[in-house]
Amino acid sequence: MSFDSLGLDAKILKAIEEQNYTDPTPIQQQAIPVILSGKDLMASAQTGTGKTAGFGLPILQKLVEQQAKTNNRSEPKRGKRPLYALILAPTRELAAQIGENIRDYSRYLAVRSLVVFGGVSINPQMMKLRGGVDILIATPGRLLDLVQQNAVDLATVKILVLDEADRMLDMGFIHDIRRVIAKLPKKRQNLLFSATFSDEIKSLANTILNSPESIAVAKTNSASEQITQYIHRVDKRRKRELLSYLIGKNQWQQVLIFTRTKYGANHLAEQLTKDGIKASAIHGNKSQGARTKALADFKSGQIRALVATDIAARGLDIELLPYVVNYELPQVAEDYVHRIGRTGRAQNQGQAISLVCIDELAQLKSIEKLIKKTIPEIFTQGFEVDPRIKAEPVKKVTAKQAPAKRRRVNHTRTSKNNQNSMTQSSHHTYSKTH
Repeated sequence: MSFDSLGLDAKILKAIEEQNYTDPTPIQQQAIPVILSGKDLMASAQTGTGKTAGFGLPILQKLVEQQAKTNNRSEPKRGKRPLYALILAPTRELAAQIGENIRDYSRYLAVRSLVVFGGVSINPQMMKLRGGVDILIATPGRLLDLVQQNAVDLATVKILVLDEADRMLDMGFIHDIRRVIAKLPKKRQNLLFSATFSDEIKSLANTILNSPESIAVAKTNSASEQITQYIHRVDKRRKRELLSYLIGKNQWQQVLIFTRTKYGANHLAEQLTKDGIKASAIHGNKSQGARTKALADFKSGQIRALVATDIAARGLDIELLPYVVNYELPQVAEDYVHRIGRTGRAQNQGQAISLVCIDELAQLKSIEKLIKKTIPEIFTQGFEVDPRIKAEPVKKVTAKQAPAKRRRVNHTRTSKNNQNSMTQSSHHTYSKTH
């Protein structure tokens, strides 16, 4: 199957050819015809399978067709252009990446798209919305802020996309999502994309989707076959030393490293830099400008190591990323799949190495149960595990702490001190990965 056979406009085909898209991926082959038919869709797709093009291309095609009908009518156009499609994403990075892709695909079309998210001033976003946009890509919290300010009208939306729906639920966005849906017209097309189909996702789908088509292009909760996975047992106090050794000995020029905490990400980035490995940290407490700069420097090769928390696990799209390291295993096994999914994207090979101390054997067991395979172990001379060290429980966020944390997140969304000096011009970094 070729993109030509999917019934896409010649201008769309020209744009994606310039992005070096050759043949549609399995998710694109299956999703595009369903979306063009007007049916609701529930799709399970691993990260890196090309799902943004899977929903972005047919949305643009339908929009082109609607514009052609409108232009053929005799009555004059009035008012600003109505919002046609709303795409919700859980993180700033993912929203920005989707926005980049949509702009690339619509390069030769008379289509206006906009990305909005928190952490930057709301005023430039409101100004850009005044003339109307065709496609709005948003994080749920900032979208509701804009609705409250009467800056965007959701009553005209024809297509709703929930991307990384499982991650949105993990991050506590379910109430925001329901508030957004309540403001949408009842007659619309709904597209839900999720890496996993948990009971919560199925419950959400039942309340949003109308007789949906269901697509699954990979085994649920499985990692890409293009990713070679290893674990390296090591004592906790020697993890950083081992990481620096592996990066230096193997001459890794680009490695994405995951930690469990923001403090841990900052500290590790500082330690790696002291070891002569240029590194930066990226997490939720960083300003949007700092996050954008760190990602741009990493993509351009100015820094070798990018240290991230799970907030960035879904939104980072880095072309040809060769290595991912789990400096600490995630508390939630599903996050392992999303973390290592940053490598091995499109048709490229990748390697994922997890540094596992005795405290993390329970998490490792959960991960191997989830992916239904035993991850092979590698060894490095001089870094053998000390059998005298006893396991200590990994600290978890308690139930009492969690709601307070969420309240702080919601508060910063509307805070006047929330990086108002930032402008939206620095939001985006370029990537051809679909």
